[in-house]
Amino acid sequence: MNSEKKVAFYTLGCKLNFSETSTIARNFTNQGFERVDFESTSDIYVINTCSVTDNADKRFKSIVKNALKQNKNAFLIAIGCYAQLKPEELAAVDGVDLVLGATEKFNVTSYINDLTKNEVGKVHSCEISDADFYVGSYAIGDRTRAFLKVQDGCDYKCTYCTIPLARGISRSDTLENVLKNAREIASKDIKEIVLTGVNIGDYGKGEFGNKKHEHTFFELVKKLDKIDGIHRLRISSIEPNLLTDETITFVANSNSFVPHFHIPLQSGSDELLKKMKRRYLRKTYTDRVSQIKSEMPNACIGVDVIVGFPGETDELFLETYNYLNELDISYLHVFTYSERPNTEAAEMENVVPHNIRAKRSKMLRGLSAKKRRAFYESQLGKILTVLFENENKEGYIHGFTENYVKVKSPWNPELTNTLQTIILKEIDEDGLVRFEFLKESVIY
Repeated sequence: MNSEKKVAFYTLGCKLNFSETSTIARNFTNQGFERVDFESTSDIYVINTCSVTDNADKRFKSIVKNALKQNKNAFLIAIGCYAQLKPEELAAVDGVDLVLGATEKFNVTSYINDLTKNEVGKVHSCEISDADFYVGSYAIGDRTRAFLKVQDGCDYKCTYCTIPLARGISRSDTLENVLKNAREIASKDIKEIVLTGVNIGDYGKGEFGNKKHEHTFFELVKKLDKIDGIHRLRISSIEPNLLTDETITFVANSNSFVPHFHIPLQSGSDELLKKMKRRYLRKTYTDRVSQIKSEMPNACIGVDVIVGFPGETDELFLETYNYLNELDISYLHVFTYSERPNTEAAEMENVVPHNIRAKRSKMLRGLSAKKRRAFYESQLGKILTVLFENENKEGYIHGFTENYVKVKSPWNPELTNTLQTIILKEIDEDGLVRFEFLKESVIY
């Protein structure tokens, strides 16, 4: 094949998908392909799919149409969770030429013999039980921070979730390889690394192809904190039962780890947590938030919550709402429950009507906005460090403080990918924070 062809990528879903897309893209460029923006004319379009919600499923067809508008003869490839769960469904979408499963996606180029479009998409998809080996990845190049994958798969059996069906068993990168990747990222002048995975608190399981833990997440955190050249390390979503007291205490006194945690809750009702087969009850969650705030009063805490789960009565929803309203957290990621095939919850009784799900979702999104503003207000007057992004958004440059306050300033390209000391001044009409540079601001 002519290796001077162009390839473009579109990623749906989580930070883990972004890290894998970036690694797959590097495989293409290493073989001579030219990577271009997805909105550009390309010979190949690769769509990395997600299947956490119905919305992610529905977006796939429109993304395919947009790609074909750029080049009606382009070769379209679908990878990712949706491609593993429903390969035949994706292959039947008009214009899709190739669908690769959970293990095949890391060798995309080996499945491309030529770029002649297929009348019907071809499928190469493994049984998910075969997804028992680990492929490391990290995302760099298009962001001022890197997503570093440390773990994949999940052994939990949450009744609403298809991720174990899409990604297989819990398995981890070797500690040596994680540290090697982190050093590579640090050498590229990237200021922040976000640790990502399906269930990163389970890090160490399957590190060398077995089921036991060779290392723990806490050991990984301690080792990463010692690497030179990393200014910030951020922990992405971590289960409350796997976020240990020792990890929280270490982060509070760390050289590099920032005071920001994203901890899934899913429900504030113990009754629903049991139906979801979560591995904790509300008290565990309360204890984690309390310890974080006692050791890091300015820490940002994000929460995942599901509304409309089967059996969620008005009373149980209000139990969740009131619990979150009183909890010292900073923002919510609200997911409206959607039935997923081959999950226990899809067969449960007492289904919540969709209009009720939408109403409850709106209430929690409103609560999230209130919580975020209250957190931002608590940070006014404080001296923090901001990492500036690389985009000009309507004449402004944006950035995040170490504790995840989003700030804005008139566009100045010289600020891109710099860390600067600021003092937070006021919240703008769009909910972002204006600030002043300190005269003694350290730029690096």
